[in-house]
Amino acid sequence: MLAKIRVRLQPLVRNINLPTVLKTAFLPGDSVERLFIATQVGEIFYIGDGGLRTFLDIRQRIIKLGHKGGEYDERGLVGLAFHPQFRTNGLFYLHYSAAGTQGPGALTEEFHPDPCNPGTLNLRWTNRETRFDHIDTVEEWMVPANGMPQKRRTLLNIRRPFFNHNGVNSLNFSPETGKLVFTTGDGGAGYDPFNLAQDDMEIAGKIIEIDVSKTTPVTNPPVVTRFNELPRPIQETLTVIAKGVRNIPGISYQRIGQQFIKYVGNVGQDFAESIFSFVQYQPIPVTRLVEATQTNTEIGQSRLINFGWRGWEGAFPTPVIKGCPGNPGSNMHTFAYYSDAVTTSERRIPPLVTYLHDDARPDKFAGTALTGVQAYMGTAIPALTGRVVFIDLARKKTSPVRGVLAYSPPRTDGKLNEYTVIETDNPFGSQPAHYVSLGTNLNHTRLYLGAYRSMSVMNLNQGTIFEILS
Repeated sequence: MLAKIRVRLQPLVRNINLPTVLKTAFLPGDSVERLFIATQVGEIFYIGDGGLRTFLDIRQRIIKLGHKGGEYDERGLVGLAFHPQFRTNGLFYLHYSAAGTQGPGALTEEFHPDPCNPGTLNLRWTNRETRFDHIDTVEEWMVPANGMPQKRRTLLNIRRPFFNHNGVNSLNFSPETGKLVFTTGDGGAGYDPFNLAQDDMEIAGKIIEIDVSKTTPVTNPPVVTRFNELPRPIQETLTVIAKGVRNIPGISYQRIGQQFIKYVGNVGQDFAESIFSFVQYQPIPVTRLVEATQTNTEIGQSRLINFGWRGWEGAFPTPVIKGCPGNPGSNMHTFAYYSDAVTTSERRIPPLVTYLHDDARPDKFAGTALTGVQAYMGTAIPALTGRVVFIDLARKKTSPVRGVLAYSPPRTDGKLNEYTVIETDNPFGSQPAHYVSLGTNLNHTRLYLGAYRSMSVMNLNQGTIFEILS
């Protein structure tokens, strides 16, 4: 039985737009570790002397938010990472959905797999140059001496089939390799209609390392969807760590002795949310993946970390959930993709934690969407030291809406782990509070939470940043 933990939420910043990334860094020439806040609409702030200051504003570079005129969107500024030597070289990296790239989408109708109709299980993304939703870009920027941040180069331009599953907190530097780690979702819709996450050539649904120390002669990378569409010099900067990703709130590293445990959250479909952990991995250069495809060989298939999607939703084969005729209180669960579940059953790694969208146990909760995972190595909250802390957007069946804070112990033996809710005080009053982002400082001794009163992109300045304290 896990210990019951209670924390308090100390407000640091109020009335900002939806916060997608929370990170700390030392500004060039500065001696203070500052908290940086990236918002979905394209602002980056930091907490400086005397309050909140603007670091960068790229709102004019961001696609117009509001999918098909609606109020929900997963595009925008979704990635921010500072180079490990940012304090001296001023380099940082952005991932965002580019303005002026709106397309009609890859499908004309909402997608649902039907196990009784094989045609729905084997769709292909065709006419990609015209049937897409938007273009995401990954860029390198620099803060020059005594100057404003400036873009230096574009690393990737990626055409996305749908508006959602672009990843969030999608850029992080690996303390093991020093490379930029790019975590990208499966391309969106639901149920990964084109099975992009399991296709080695697809950029969607992968965890990718980018060697930013390498420069290439390609000054304007082409817009692509597959690795083999990239120019060779760009391929040579990339390695693939993992596949089988649905959607992902970044990657977190926990140092224990001489090794790092990596934590990855995989947002679920309609059934479960999952957190995976791994220590050893063997990234495969993109050049080798491309060569294997060209020669029709299976080099490296067993070496990529595989989270199992779309055949698996965490610890379970992905179900299609339907109501039972004549029994409205019950649901029928049917395998969405039986063949995919069988194919990936031995190659996938098991999750550390899987929590459900329907769970009435007193120390558990009915989740909605995993929105952040961080290892906590501080001592100010002793019961959480060394634990894996995670958040969910909103606990189901609560009014007003409340996000969930929870934790699990680390383990690396591949067995499913316990988890439990972390109780908090209530700084929200009667207002809703969706938990949208979880951040930490450089040595993982402090935790920050981003909450938003609404999930409508039309409702601005409803965000609050908290520090999680004992």
